[in-house]
Amino acid sequence: MKKYIIFWLLSVTVFFSFAQLTVRNNAYVFVTDEVVFVEDDVNLTEASTRFYLRDEAQLIQGSGNTGNSGQGLLSVYQEGTVHNYAYNYWCSPVGNVTANSVGNRTFTPNLNLYDVVDLTNSNLAGYSTSAYNGTSSPLNIESYWIWKYDPGTAYSEWDYVGESGTVDAGYGFTMKGTIGSTPSSGQQYDFRGKPNEGNINTAIVLSQDTLIGNPYPSALDSAAFIHDANNVSLLDSATLYFWEQDQSVNSHLLVDYRGGYAAFTINAAGTVPSFVPATFDSYNTDGTLNTTGSSSTSGKQVRRYIPIGQGFMVTGAATGSLLTSDSHRAYYKESDTNSEFFRTSQNQENTTQYSAEGLVIVPSDFKRFRLNIDFNDVYTRQLLHNFHSTASSGEDYGLESKIFKPLNSDAYWIQNNEALVTQANAFDTNLTIPVFLNLNEEQLVRFRIFDIQNFDSNQPIYIHDLDNETYVDLRQQHFEIYLPKDTYNNRFEITFKKSDFSIEENFMESELTVLQDNLNQELVIKNPNAITIHTIELYDVLGKQVLNKGFNKTDTLITVSTTSFSDGVYIAKIKSEDKQIISKKVVVKN
Repeated sequence: MKKYIIFWLLSVTVFFSFAQLTVRNNAYVFVTDEVVFVEDDVNLTEASTRFYLRDEAQLIQGSGNTGNSGQGLLSVYQEGTVHNYAYNYWCSPVGNVTANSVGNRTFTPNLNLYDVVDLTNSNLAGYSTSAYNGTSSPLNIESYWIWKYDPGTAYSEWDYVGESGTVDAGYGFTMKGTIGSTPSSGQQYDFRGKPNEGNINTAIVLSQDTLIGNPYPSALDSAAFIHDANNVSLLDSATLYFWEQDQSVNSHLLVDYRGGYAAFTINAAGTVPSFVPATFDSYNTDGTLNTTGSSSTSGKQVRRYIPIGQGFMVTGAATGSLLTSDSHRAYYKESDTNSEFFRTSQNQENTTQYSAEGLVIVPSDFKRFRLNIDFNDVYTRQLLHNFHSTASSGEDYGLESKIFKPLNSDAYWIQNNEALVTQANAFDTNLTIPVFLNLNEEQLVRFRIFDIQNFDSNQPIYIHDLDNETYVDLRQQHFEIYLPKDTYNNRFEITFKKSDFSIEENFMESELTVLQDNLNQELVIKNPNAITIHTIELYDVLGKQVLNKGFNKTDTLITVSTTSFSDGVYIAKIKSEDKQIISKKVVVKN
């Protein structure tokens, strides 16, 4: 016999569990800072019934669901983290209640998004805006920016939703913020409607992208979702992609956008999350990539437990239906360390430990490092490498992520002809890890390493330039090199020991002093040990070569006139007789 509970008024301060939950007439349930677990369905029978989730309260349902019903409203808050010029990706935890049917219903913005008045009262959000800008008080959402993306590969395949369109349960949608909202003090939205529950399927197509998300009024365990037996063969590289825009750009024009996708995956145990931040690009009017923008410096993170309302992109490894299930749900507060709506990290207490950079500390049987590769001091591509005894030379599901879309000039790991931002291997000091570079123009490239975990303190991590046969231990210094426009697929690699024929690490870094003497309008190279200098080159900040001077000299002091150069920042590239190269930044002020 099923158990029916009718609430007239309840403030829940402890964990409550029920076989079935029914609310009738004018009754309501008010839950604060706790979880309600219902094994079967929730029936908010009449239109006047309410179920309020406040202060991070959540509703979790078990596997015995026959389908939620009724025309009452569950209400749960979530905050957007962008201003009126930028998108958040969303996924609604509720559907409309225009009919009393059993099961999930579609989300409709002008039926399900509300403007908060107080703890129990809200008004439907408005859609009266000007100049395509949403407003906060009263809440007016700019409907022009509400779109969804079912399986597709092109910008033209975004589908308009607006204020009255529909989004099926489990799918995501885009929505820009409001004037005055910021990442730290976001716009609050009240999602009201029938709570989603049970198995939810979203279409996925081979090599195409789909915008989905967490469809429940509770946290979603990304490890359970990614490693669900149904999803393993469908979810390409076990990766969820999270959109982020540069919020210093105040424009609604697509060609002005600077944005990109952060990558996140996690192992089956949930102990090794792998997050790589977005590298921004600009876009053409048809949505294709244009010139490179900047790098994300927001500090936004993705954690294991995906909070209520969060949307993200996935790519199909095959054609089928991804499964989101009540078995993936978890009670985990957004204020705890391992869950946050895609926003800047806050100081939180939890058993999970983080480094000074806010990065998760992996278990002791794992190793990892991150490689930052800077392009012309304009933007940075971050690459992550995981090491574990179980990792293979092929795909390691939950430990690797493919790049979402390469930039014009970019860097990535290569495996089976696929471009990765996160890669995994079993650690061996004989291991070599190729770093692929593609440059669309001549420019300065810099390699930097950080987040080095569980390596012996005396274990070098070299960047090996195979053309020059040079090794630089990135744990000791950065490596800079000026490179012509080209594709470099077999020149650079990460190694852990030198070959017997290697040249010493870039000794010119310590042997030469390069400086600009603006008083005498000349570039000065101090060469006390009489190294043979082969060439001196100078490049402006756009990568254009403005000087190429051959020397083959061992002079202890070399000067080059800079009187003909405009004021500005330049890169001096000095090459020795034995192909050692150093690059130094100089500032010319004539």
